[in-house]
This record gives sequence, C-alpha cells and structure tokens, in this order.
Amino acid sequence: MKTSEPPVIVEQDFNVSKRKVWKALTDLTQMQQWFFSNIQDFEPKVGFTTEFTIKSEERVFPHHWKVLEVIPARKMVQEWKYGGYKGLCTVAFELEEVKQSTKLRVTATVLEDFTDNIPEFKRESCVAGWEYFINKSLLDYINSFPT
Repeated sequence: MKTSEPPVIVEQDFNVSKRKVWKALTDLTQMQQWFFSNIQDFEPKVGFTTEFTIKSEERVFPHHWKVLEVIPARKMVQEWKYGGYKGLCTVAFELEEVKQSTKLRVTATVLEDFTDNIPEFKRESCVAGWEYFINKSLLDYINSFPT
C-alpha cells in the first residue's frame, strides 16, 4: 500500500447497539473471538500499545499497534506498523447509530509506503483482509449474540 493510493474503507451495518459493537471492537476477550486470537492485551486508551505476531505462509508479521484517539462508543484510531518492515498506517473505527442499527466504518490510511515486494502489503490484500474481518468475521460474531 502506498500513500498515493486512497484509504481503504470498509463499512458494515449491525442490528445491535453501538455499545455492543464498541465492546466487540475493544474488549480483549471479544477481539480474540473474531479478530486475532493471539492478541494478548488491549485497552481502548490513548497511548496504549500492544504487540503480537501473525504468521502467513513463510513470513512472520510482528504487529505493533498504538491507540491514538478514543471517543467511547464513537471512534477509535490506531497506528499500525509491522516490526522489521517498512510502512505505517492508521486504522480508524467509527460508529454511527442509524435507526435501530449501528454502522461501522473502518478506514485504513497509509502514512508511509509499505514494502513493494510483499503480497500481504498490497492494496488488494488490505481490502480483502478488512472485508473479511468486518463483513464476515465480526458480522458473524455479532450475529451469534442472543437477541
């Protein structure tokens, strides 16, 4: 992904309250259910940092997250980078109540170009990843809540 490319934006509507979606986005136990099972620690607090590693085929991606902004049940912005690799982005999670449901918008914005020769850092991979996590994994997780 490059700074010259537009941000990756993925949106999804959920038939639950903002509070429930916010909790799924920020509660460690819930994040481990739909996002990354090996996240060891997370707090939606400005300045909070966490690290965990994801393996993809023969490559290892140390994830480094730092929480930059939090407006409870409305918005959270994180800085994302990967240890040992060039590149930096922000990921914003924004919630909006729409009638009886909640709209989530995830926006990944590149601040420093990512390494060219790694497929996982291509725009198509980022789009596919966020579409999977938000439109499939998180949606399925939230839809599994008792009504």
